[in-house]
Amino acid sequence: MLNTLRHRFNLLFLRIMAPIMPGSTHVAFVGAGSSRQLCGHVASLAPAKVLVVTDKPLRDLGVADQAVAGLVDAGVELAWFDGVLPDPTYEQVDEGLAILRREQCDVLLAIGGGSAMDCAKVIAIRATSDEDPHKWEGLGKVKHEGLPLYAIPTTAGTGSEGTAGAVVKDSETLTKSIMSGNTLLPKATALDASLMQGLPPHITAATGMDALTHAIEAYIGVWERGNRTADARAAIKLVFENLPTAYANGGNIDARESMALAAYYGGMAINQVFVGSVHALAHQVGGKYGIPHGLANALILPHVLEYCREEAEQSLAELALLIGVGEEGETSAQLAHKFIAAVRDLRTTVGIPDHSELLQAEDFDQLAEQAAQECVGYPVPRLLDKAAALDILRKISG
Repeated sequence: MLNTLRHRFNLLFLRIMAPIMPGSTHVAFVGAGSSRQLCGHVASLAPAKVLVVTDKPLRDLGVADQAVAGLVDAGVELAWFDGVLPDPTYEQVDEGLAILRREQCDVLLAIGGGSAMDCAKVIAIRATSDEDPHKWEGLGKVKHEGLPLYAIPTTAGTGSEGTAGAVVKDSETLTKSIMSGNTLLPKATALDASLMQGLPPHITAATGMDALTHAIEAYIGVWERGNRTADARAAIKLVFENLPTAYANGGNIDARESMALAAYYGGMAINQVFVGSVHALAHQVGGKYGIPHGLANALILPHVLEYCREEAEQSLAELALLIGVGEEGETSAQLAHKFIAAVRDLRTTVGIPDHSELLQAEDFDQLAEQAAQECVGYPVPRLLDKAAALDILRKISG
């Protein structure tokens, strides 16, 4: 009951604050080779030195070097932090911050998936504040300006290049915390599909389902704000039309570009209205067991849609028509069922299982409680309670 009252208060607060929330500016360069356009844009601002934040595999594969070629050609001096690991921790942020200060960098460029971009975001705001970063955990608590940050995603999933949020993991408690604020939004991004063609099928699948989750949660949420409906619809249609092709044929540049756009649209959608119950539970599962975020979302998504099916019936019915799995004249209930079935079918098509053997029953009570608490802050059609979270955890366990 207390969580329900808190949730209602949060929704009322969001509706009151929406008209006076500050806006943000953002630039996106799109298309194969657009990373050079972004680098040219950054070079034109005459930075003293750019810190490139990425992971070692991308650097070893030469992808990171390909992405920064425009900066190198323009004579921009670079420093590197390639120590980002999946689910970045505060310790990784500290490592990157130390390099930034030692090298006297005044601009950051994130290259990689959500982990690299989230890590770079927190480095950027740490660089201009001596506050304890734990104080920024929560929605809208980052108020100060960070160093200028730019992003080149190499996966099509998180949409972090288009969001004003970051997720950081506490290495001791294994919990993930969200930070958000307009100053976390990258100044500009490049959606360069040529950098994504070598992405392995299993990562293509998981990140693609991550993008789909963002878009669906934004669409079925109950907070009307900005272009969330149009952005979410665009992302959902692009994922259903292109993820199977990108998964089966990673060299298909058109499918890759469409998925890059899908991730970006999904990111912009949640940037306006936040995520939902899927993320509330996926953050706990990912933090505890190290399950990649996109995979955790894919495991949980159909179950959450079933849980809120009646409350979100009309929205789910609209999505069924959008992706062509239903017909006009069918009832909303029939269409909603068909859309959820289509989500399950897509997950199977791209090789993602419906359970994970990593989950341990003795952890479920705590994970469910944490998920229920996190969900209170999201504009979901039906609040996820502890009992429902427990039920979903049991269903996705091996």
